[in-house]
Amino acid sequence: METKERIIAQTYELFMRYGIRSVSMDDIAYHLAISKKTIYQYYADKDALVEGVLDIHLKRNYEDCDRNKLNKKNSIHEFFLSMDSMKEMFKQLNPTIVHDIQKYHPKCFKKIHQHKEDFFYNIIKDNLELGIQEGLYRPEINIDILSKFHLETFFIATNSDIFPISKYDLTKVNQEIFENFLYGIATSKGIEKIEHYKQERQKQ
Repeated sequence: METKERIIAQTYELFMRYGIRSVSMDDIAYHLAISKKTIYQYYADKDALVEGVLDIHLKRNYEDCDRNKLNKKNSIHEFFLSMDSMKEMFKQLNPTIVHDIQKYHPKCFKKIHQHKEDFFYNIIKDNLELGIQEGLYRPEINIDILSKFHLETFFIATNSDIFPISKYDLTKVNQEIFENFLYGIATSKGIEKIEHYKQERQKQ
């Protein structure tokens, strides 16, 4: 692996495990067994490292969403696949990351916001439109409003002011939010699908 790739790959692991603010440039250099001078040859400062790590995360997010769209059996199944992806992400994610980026790395937070508005919005919108066509979601729902509403719930689970990690399991918070959103928009046919996929996961 090239030095630049190794630096960002290892930094990604450190940030995901410990958060961003708690990991210093000295920590990264020590973990990689290289000098800070070597890091600065490739990344001008911590902001550049955060942006590089964010790019890795967003790329994986694109890949997860594309895979879920490809493998889905229907719109509700796609939601459950998304829940599975989020569960895997939360296993690695230090919940302080979003807060750290918002407070200390505004350029990167703007990039997250743009990704959310441009990419996630369309993923949800497409799913809701498909679900209505399939008869799994109620036809009278306002797709634009509910797409934006569900978009904002992505960030609620990682808000430590609302769900402190000492008290809440992020995976369970996310699952509760996702499932209640689905029940709220589902037809009777859709509810049958929800129950079916919930039972499938209980057997796993």
